[in-house]
Amino acid sequence: MQPIYNIAEICASHGVRQAILSPGSRCAPLTISFARHTQIQCKVVPDERSAAFIALGIALQTQTPVVLICTSGSAVLNYYPAIAEAYYQHIPLIVLTADRPAEWIDQQDGQTIRQNQVYSSHCKASYTFPTEYQHPDAIWQTERIISEAIIKSKQYPQGPVHINIPLREPLYPAEPISYSKEIRIIEQINSKRVLDQQLLNQLEQKLKSSSRILLVAGQQVFVNSELKKNISNFIKQFGAVLIAEPIGNINDATDIITNQDLIINDFSEIEKTQFKPDLLITFGEAVISKSLKGFLRKFKADTHWHIQPDGAIADTFQSITNLIQLTSEEFFGSFQGDEANQSAYKLNWLKKENQYKLLKENFFNSNIDFAEIQAIHQVLNGLPDNSILHISNSMPIRYVNFLGIKNPSIQLFCNRGTSGIDGVISTAYGAALSTDTTVTVLTGDMAFFYDRNAFWNNNQPKNLRIILINNHGGGIFRMIEGPSSQPEVEEYFATSQKLNARLFAQEYNTEYLVAENQAGLTEHLSTFYQKSETPKLLEIFTDPSLDKLVLKKFKSIARQ
Repeated sequence: MQPIYNIAEICASHGVRQAILSPGSRCAPLTISFARHTQIQCKVVPDERSAAFIALGIALQTQTPVVLICTSGSAVLNYYPAIAEAYYQHIPLIVLTADRPAEWIDQQDGQTIRQNQVYSSHCKASYTFPTEYQHPDAIWQTERIISEAIIKSKQYPQGPVHINIPLREPLYPAEPISYSKEIRIIEQINSKRVLDQQLLNQLEQKLKSSSRILLVAGQQVFVNSELKKNISNFIKQFGAVLIAEPIGNINDATDIITNQDLIINDFSEIEKTQFKPDLLITFGEAVISKSLKGFLRKFKADTHWHIQPDGAIADTFQSITNLIQLTSEEFFGSFQGDEANQSAYKLNWLKKENQYKLLKENFFNSNIDFAEIQAIHQVLNGLPDNSILHISNSMPIRYVNFLGIKNPSIQLFCNRGTSGIDGVISTAYGAALSTDTTVTVLTGDMAFFYDRNAFWNNNQPKNLRIILINNHGGGIFRMIEGPSSQPEVEEYFATSQKLNARLFAQEYNTEYLVAENQAGLTEHLSTFYQKSETPKLLEIFTDPSLDKLVLKKFKSIARQ
């Protein structure tokens, strides 16, 4: 078992400091190896699906790989939703799954399934350990695999890697274990890439000859001040327009457009042609806005540059003409020049942006009924400075995309890799375990109750705040065309339910608050972020029929 025990030592040598373990017997050598290592902090989460999302949340927050360890059989399959999310959101995870020896596969032995390559479609690499370690080459192979896997998880695009480890009995050591001092570590030396002068001149010439330059920022997690500065300088130099959703985490950039959904939905036929870019520059990951995607797919830019250092090309707008293999920071920092006059194209976008900002302010200052959108507007305005916000998919992230984040010190996360509702609480839970900063998770009732096993462990982050919007079902199906007009919508699509979170909070020692109107919400938000010894949960009840009506009014604010 020595090569198995050495896995923890190799991980620690590569800077891995966190591991999430789920109980099991076949994985005992792995569990003991990591639990006894002094440089690696281990947490036990019994539910493997939740455990994987908690690891994802930790990796998101720390920007370093996190190890996952589970036993054989169906436990392995329960990791899959989080692994798929990590794959598409480029989050590094080191997934170690214990297995039976190969000769026992399909022999009706307990907890034995086909585990080799089980995540192959949604991980960067899959490896299998040897079963026997008598020959020195087998030991060499195990050491090489661990280093290679960790390096690959951190290479762009970052992502999960899987190592399947067959283990024979006996699984539990009879004597104290130790870590070998002579293990070999493979390290990677990174370097920055730059544009050669000839190509840089060609790009600059194209920029100067384009009168309608549109930048679209997809999801980005950690955006440093250098990138923000480079983007702002680029915008000033070339008179470009920047559209960035809240998940882009650059909402304080120069002359940013944040109301693209409302603007595009109200475009006249003439305006659609006028606002079509001739040069589109995209960077980052996923974009939420269906309106923006539809507009740029129909009114395609003549030239479309996509910025990413490596990896598969995601041609979201069906128009990429050039792939520029640099980081966003490297690309935007390549251009140094004087500030140009603002183009008519940019001025027209800014005019629309200012118009819709005012319309939104007037809407929320008017006497509107208390509904989801009003509640979320209050919540977003009440977030503490320099805090972290995790948002569930379906309606919550769409509301946030409509409303925007005014406070640039708020860092926003959302599982937009696969855009599922599973794992939102666990992801935020993992983030809260990795920082002293306040972590808020804004979620709907379906996502919350789906993932309540996030709390089924002995780690309780007192900096976690949950805001639960409960309209007793999947509200998005009541909003969108198609299911909303069908008689089966409540039972088979929205999945109406009568649950509330009171007993959940009592069971998991979480402070519980309830709001059913604007006054109650205002009162609770005034104390919600005060320090406490336990997490806090604020449940906001709204009427689904009113939610739909008020959202419809909001979307038509320009026509009221």
